[in-house]
Amino acid sequence: MGDAPVDYSDAVSETLARVPIIDGWFTMDEIAPSLIGCRCPRCGTYVFPPRAGDCPSPECESETLEPVELSRTGRVWSYTENRYAPPPPYVATDPFEPYALAAVELEAEGLVVLGKVATGVLAADLQVGMAMQLELDISHRDDTNEYVVYVWAPAAPAPSNQQRANP
Repeated sequence: MGDAPVDYSDAVSETLARVPIIDGWFTMDEIAPSLIGCRCPRCGTYVFPPRAGDCPSPECESETLEPVELSRTGRVWSYTENRYAPPPPYVATDPFEPYALAAVELEAEGLVVLGKVATGVLAADLQVGMAMQLELDISHRDDTNEYVVYVWAPAAPAPSNQQRANP
């Protein structure tokens, strides 16, 4: 009788394998996940999602791209609210619930990457220029796996100078 109740979602997470919904697009680091893209070694052009082949810059003739971890922070470039069920490999909730999407310009690379916004953050909560950070979330589960997707979340505010001086 004295046992604390077990949260079913936590118990399920402990028995399922955590796998990325799309392999190779992001790291599975729970603390500081990163997107994985490619960079042209000749001209420095970045691409996401990662791919093989020629540099996408029309001014560059490089025939190779090298995998690279991209910034995990950036600023909202554009956003919208998705009001229809997404295509595979994503699985919509049943019943479907609208969610926000954000195009985020990566801090270091300047590349704009589209992604779902963290659960609970609506388009009305976003604004162009808002600081965002990459996080991981669960897309859905089946009998053996918990499918992980990257999401954009509002970045935690940086501590002010006064907060740093008075911990």
